[in-house]
Amino acid sequence: MKQAVSDIAVDFEKIRKDFPILSSELNGHPLVYLDNAASSQMPRQVADRLDRYNRFEHSNVHRGIHTLSQKATDAYEEARKKVHSFINAASEDEIIYTTGTTDSINLVANSYGLTHFSEGDEVILSEMEHHANIVPWQMVAEKTGAVIKVIPVTDSGDLDMEAYKRLLGPKTKMVAVIHVSNALGTINPVKEISDLAHENGSVVLIDGAQAVPHQKVDVQEIGADFYVFSAHKMCGPTGFGILYGKKHLLDEMPPYRGGGDMIDKVTFEKTTYNVTPFKFEAGTPPISASIGFSAAIDYLEKIGMKAIEEREYELVNYLVEQLSGINGLKFVGESENRACLASFVFDHIHASDVGTLLDKQGIAIRTGHHCAQPILRRFNVPATSRASLSFYNSKEDIDRLVEGINYVKSFFE
Repeated sequence: MKQAVSDIAVDFEKIRKDFPILSSELNGHPLVYLDNAASSQMPRQVADRLDRYNRFEHSNVHRGIHTLSQKATDAYEEARKKVHSFINAASEDEIIYTTGTTDSINLVANSYGLTHFSEGDEVILSEMEHHANIVPWQMVAEKTGAVIKVIPVTDSGDLDMEAYKRLLGPKTKMVAVIHVSNALGTINPVKEISDLAHENGSVVLIDGAQAVPHQKVDVQEIGADFYVFSAHKMCGPTGFGILYGKKHLLDEMPPYRGGGDMIDKVTFEKTTYNVTPFKFEAGTPPISASIGFSAAIDYLEKIGMKAIEEREYELVNYLVEQLSGINGLKFVGESENRACLASFVFDHIHASDVGTLLDKQGIAIRTGHHCAQPILRRFNVPATSRASLSFYNSKEDIDRLVEGINYVKSFFE
């Protein structure tokens, strides 16, 4: 993980107290939560904002003339402004609300892909993609006759960039690559990936679900045409996500779903559509989730993304150092440019046994294929144990994990 330099001292022990669940117990033990790549925890500031909306401000957005509707609309659209600033988009109109990263990718695959791909066109993915950035492209390829090409991964868990350069060609219409691997922790060189694709005349989508919560992301600097991520990995609520897209591309794309709010005028003879971004947001949206996400962005920005990145750099180095001392433990993914997670296996202990026995000690990790079966197949493992960190974790959490793993090992010796 690339280290950031923060010029503001942050009391992370105090910040930890913002998360009530971290003071709770699990199976009779103090909770150690190390499943942040799946979903982060929510601070009380976000939970309180959601509660206030649900108790005292609940109303539908847009078109309502009464005060509650106007207040809800203002709060709902305020989130768009904050996301625009948070990722440095060129315009608020480039921020599309979705239900999450998966929904965002499906929107692009269906709206852009179905109208731009033809027989023999190529879509480049990588071997480390989450299923959400594989299956939608396969579905579109089946309908259009497009072909999927795959960037291989090296033994260290890095993308083979020379192979990527060889894959790019005149038929490459789309490059869709994960920013940070949820299975390996590898941070990919997304700016270089975007630059090379654009030199080739290809469009780029970056899956940023594991990047935006942990580092400052500037979509204009990266240069990707589409960038997608989810609120629930960023101290926010589930069921809400973002599609960033360059406005000229969004303007030419047809709506993905039909219904209220995405229309301009409707007759039985013809319907005309609303402008970007609203033409992609059919029906009553996840209003409370957007307001909760707005509060989550406020919370993260108050801490500072540089401070968060620096904290997590320290934690992941400690995690890798401590896990490296456990006999028989093997890492899956050893990139020098690693984000704040570690996946590992044992030769004679199944990942599900590791997760189950750790859970009994109050330690929550993720086990399985992490919705990334191709990359686990690449490393010839059916499942891994994954410990993933957030800024509110501590070295004591990591020490508990190491103690817990040694306890697990004792059952199989």
